[in-house]
Amino acid sequence: MTRPRPREAGIWFGELPTGRQNAITDVPGVKVGHCTIISGSGALVPGKGPVRTGVTVVLPHGGDMYHRPVKGAHYDFNGCGGLSGALQISEFGVIDTPIGLTNTMSMGTVGEAIIKHMLKANTDAGAGGDAIIPTVSECDDSYLNDARGMHVREEHVFAALANASDRVEEGAVGAGTGMTAYGLKGGIGTSSRIVSVASGRYVLGVLVLTNHGDMEELRIDGVPVGAHVEVPEAEREEQGSIVMVVGTNAPLDSRQLGRIAKRAIMGLATTGSCSQNGSGDIVVSFSTANIQERYKSDGLVAESFLRDRDLDPFFRATVDAVSEAIISSLFKAETVMGRDDNVSYALPLDQTLAIMKAHNRLRETI
Repeated sequence: MTRPRPREAGIWFGELPTGRQNAITDVPGVKVGHCTIISGSGALVPGKGPVRTGVTVVLPHGGDMYHRPVKGAHYDFNGCGGLSGALQISEFGVIDTPIGLTNTMSMGTVGEAIIKHMLKANTDAGAGGDAIIPTVSECDDSYLNDARGMHVREEHVFAALANASDRVEEGAVGAGTGMTAYGLKGGIGTSSRIVSVASGRYVLGVLVLTNHGDMEELRIDGVPVGAHVEVPEAEREEQGSIVMVVGTNAPLDSRQLGRIAKRAIMGLATTGSCSQNGSGDIVVSFSTANIQERYKSDGLVAESFLRDRDLDPFFRATVDAVSEAIISSLFKAETVMGRDDNVSYALPLDQTLAIMKAHNRLRETI
């Protein structure tokens, strides 16, 4: 039986309406692709397996990002993690490659594959034109995966790029295959919100890669679910991380996107995380508005942006969508046994919904 998303089970996160799919791909033009890598079982043999890992890519738009980058920003709340391309994003306020997500020690492979993917379409890159600096982030999946084996290959990245679409699979897929969140099976989650301001109606969407926290921390709509569910907690040594990608079609500049990125951490906090010492809590944000042909424009560039005083509903949307995406990653992920028979158990939905009902936190589903 297919595991429901939180909202399908009657759990809401704020009052703003969601997009049609309640996913980051509700932002026009955004696509997401996964490649899931699973093989072997039993004792760890470094270099051979068992393998529980993968790649996820977020494409801010389906065109040529080298010549038509999007406005971008990033924020590292706790820096025990990696984000390649961060310096360029900070300096120029743009993101000009797909955003790759994977396990920690496969960042280099994913970055190189993204470069090769873009070189194929841009013969001027690195040969008179600017070099390509990929945007890639990570979480540590070594509790379930043979991380030392570095099993992510170029072909897996190419596959994720090739199958990117507006439908987002959640749970233990792609980069989320080997991840553990709040002592339970985590992975990929997504959500979106519709924001209306004086200048128009916009979409803000979120995709998360969850691999953080201890079970007793877990909160859902304020309810301490993690303290009451009865399921073995993953006993992993690493403290995990979380990567949050926030996209919108609202006309925001990089400074404003940085402000949006900071609010993603507030969404993380509502699910119970204290951002542990060894957790890399990283946010990447982008806007698909005001896309310019950066190598063809001479002279001044005219762009329009929202006023800062109109950002409050976007802050609210970010907090609520991040919170829902994190919980959705838990709802959709199924139990996974990995190397050395380590297990990340799925969030027990029957117990969870009973707890939420006892706290009067369930709404009727349609």
